[in-house]
Amino acid sequence: MSQVLLIGVSAELDACFAEATGGDLVHLGVEQLDADGGLLARIEEAGFPFVVVLGADVPLARALELTEGVDVARPATSVVVVADADPDLWVTAMRAGVRDILNPLAGVADVTAVLKRAAELAEARQQAHLQVSGPRSDHRLIVVASPKGGVGKTTVSTNLAVGLAQAGQGSTVIVDLDMQFGDVASALALIPEYTLPDTVHGAASTDPLVLKTFLSRHPSGLYVVAGSDSPASGDAVTAEQVGRLLDTLSREFRHVIVDTAPGLSDHTLVALERATDLVLMSSMDVPGVRGLRKELDVLRELNLVPADLHLLINEHDPAGTISLADVETTIGQPLDVVLPRSSAVPMSTNTGVPLLQSGDRDPVTRGLRGLLARFLPETDERPVGLLGRLSQKVSLR
Repeated sequence: MSQVLLIGVSAELDACFAEATGGDLVHLGVEQLDADGGLLARIEEAGFPFVVVLGADVPLARALELTEGVDVARPATSVVVVADADPDLWVTAMRAGVRDILNPLAGVADVTAVLKRAAELAEARQQAHLQVSGPRSDHRLIVVASPKGGVGKTTVSTNLAVGLAQAGQGSTVIVDLDMQFGDVASALALIPEYTLPDTVHGAASTDPLVLKTFLSRHPSGLYVVAGSDSPASGDAVTAEQVGRLLDTLSREFRHVIVDTAPGLSDHTLVALERATDLVLMSSMDVPGVRGLRKELDVLRELNLVPADLHLLINEHDPAGTISLADVETTIGQPLDVVLPRSSAVPMSTNTGVPLLQSGDRDPVTRGLRGLLARFLPETDERPVGLLGRLSQKVSLR
């Protein structure tokens, strides 16, 4: 078995690899790519090396096409492309499954660094395969949904995500699943380099280590899969791709928060199939409450209501024409969390600072902490005992 397979690499770069590997390599010309079996056959003949280097003699477009095949058939093999890198090429290359880009004028030190990264990646993948493939029993996938838009769903999602990240109960990621008009990044004052479509293509869709490089990071420690930067790119993401993404994130993170689009799209249904918890919410108005009842009925018919259901009403106004008792009668069961109307929410939205991050003590923040407590051990923020439960009920209403 050889460590490295070089194809179409210059003599100068070939010499650098020979020095870095002690000569443990195979070098082939570009014409070998057209022989029977193509690149995959050459990899097998070389004894499945952990690095394949496609040199400058291989046209870049073809190199990326070949990489996609290797990434699917031989995920343990890292493909390195020799090219002058720029940010756009990095994005395109990583989507195709390229693990590294090497400058044509690279020296021995650069080559050694590339080989070291590839070796570390191979070892990490081997360890990952030894782990249990499914999500751990203490991991939770929390879907936040509503039948209608404009009810504060993203506010609830981002605050819950930030609260869990700050609680130190394990890593947390939030996924913006509003394919056309998601604004999780805006609510967190983030300018993402990558968005949802980037996470479901190429190497990021199959390799958790690569996937994490496509996530944005919030100061709270929260990881973020930002929404699509345009409706067109969001529409290109399939429900199947979303399912694979959520499965991967559920294995890698203890808490996965999914902020969905209004209604029951295919993407939302895929998320609900995997959910351990559902926060189903509405605003305090007749259409919203009736929609909440209808959505709950549909989800029960589809057997998509998780074991842990959390019913939430937002923007409660005691002076309004609808009472909380009216709401509970309409939906046929008690509410779990009630958030009052507050001027603090628009300020939080406009500044991109979630209320649970700012530390405010207004009634909405107290209500959000009550919601957060439902996902924390009783030794943390969850009220314990009769007096604790009564105080929580008072703070929420």
